[in-house]
Formats: sequence, C-alpha cells, structure tokens
Amino acid sequence: MTQATAKRLVPAPIFILSAPRSGSTLLRSVLDSHARIHAPHELHLNLLTVQEREWAADDIAERYASISLDALGLTIRELEHLLWDRLLHHELERSGKDRMVNKTTSSVLTWRRIAACWPDARYVFLLRHPAQIADSLGRAWADRREIDPVRRTLEFVDAMNEARAALTGHEIRYEDLTHRPEDTVRGLCHFLDVEWQPSMLDYGRFDHGDYVRGIGDWSDTIRSGAIQPARPLPDEQTIPDALRSACRGWGYPASSASARPLS
Repeated sequence: MTQATAKRLVPAPIFILSAPRSGSTLLRSVLDSHARIHAPHELHLNLLTVQEREWAADDIAERYASISLDALGLTIRELEHLLWDRLLHHELERSGKDRMVNKTTSSVLTWRRIAACWPDARYVFLLRHPAQIADSLGRAWADRREIDPVRRTLEFVDAMNEARAALTGHEIRYEDLTHRPEDTVRGLCHFLDVEWQPSMLDYGRFDHGDYVRGIGDWSDTIRSGAIQPARPLPDEQTIPDALRSACRGWGYPASSASARPLS
C-alpha cells in the first residue's frame, strides 16, 4: 500500500455494486435513513478525472506539472483517487454521519480502480433476476435505440461476477429486499456494524435528495417513499436465451412465474 492510499480521509467507504435497474436507489435510500449512514445520490466518481494543462509543444512549461508530480511521487491516477476521496469526505462531513455509502451503478464496471483507491473498502453486492434487469432497462431507456438491454445486462452480469470472485462482501437480492425487507436490512446492518433501526424501512420519512434521471432511479415507485413488492419472477418461456445462463449462475430458477429466488 502506498503512503497516499494509507491515509485516505474516508478509509473504508461502502460500495453498492449492482447492475442498473436492480433496486440500488431503493437500497441507498433505506441505508441513508439510518442515523449513522450517509448514502447520497450517484456521485459518478469514475467520470471525475484530472488532466494536466496542455501547452505549446515548444514550451518548456508543458513539463512542469509532470516534474512536480514526479517529485511528489504522485501520478495522475493517484490525483484522481485523492479527488474521489476528498469528495466522499466532503459529503460525509456535511451529513454529520460516520458511515459513507457510494451507490453508482457504473462502479461495478470500475471495481478494480475502486479497490486500488480504497484497499479497505467494503462491498454490498445487490443481485436481481437478469431477465427483469433487461426488461426494466428496455422500458427505462425506450428512447435509447442504441442500447441493447440484453447485451447491456450481460455486460454488468460479467462485471458483477468478476467483482464477487475477487472481493469480499455481503450479498443481497432485490427480491428479498422487497419481500423480506426487515430480515434483509437487519443482516446488512450487522455486516456494516451498525444497529438495526426499524425506521429505515419507512424511507419516505427522510430527505434523500431529488430522485432525478442521471443520479439514480426516478420512477414513481421510488418516489412513493415505501418499499414496493417486486414483480413475480418471469416464466421460463419469456426469458431471452442469452440470459438463461446468467439466471442460473445467479441462482434464479426459471420454471414458473411463481418461482421464488434461491436464498
């Protein structure tokens, strides 16, 4: 571990890793309702980058930034990590809480950078039936013809599988969060070393910021302020062939519409 990564302002943030349309905004709202946990809207850390200023090719000053960083033992990559850490610290201090949760669906695509930035980070893996992820993506992005919902789902499934194999964390399912919320959130609180607070399930009582497109779910369901039961799992005949292996890999049976996920 480098000296820089050893001195993070937020040494052990919690990351929710999931595919889009998996209930991560619901989960972050439930967690944000805890007296000790701050879970803001999506921060998109991977889109916050640092660049050296470009100078004319014959200007010696073009090398000054590189010389300075080399003398400090820093790279552009590490500067970005410092920026990410400072943003999380700013949000945590402003909240007055002591646990920081970062929920951004693209995080699972950059989990290696996250793990490099925060070696002591903790992870919550949120799963949902892949066929329902694809269906929800298709409906949410109906105006985005360039997005293939099935292909996009498989991209996230592959990234989730890699992260789950490499990182230690706590796994929950969207179906359990919506059908057995108390048991599911109790277990998560235990993992996060915080006491269970029943008021977490009534997340609509608290201010979680605006639910707007681009920083999380914006649907009427999340705006209701109450945990809504998930839809029944899809019937086998409705599952795209390309997603069948992913469903089996995540422990979802595909025998009937009334099937429940494997616990």
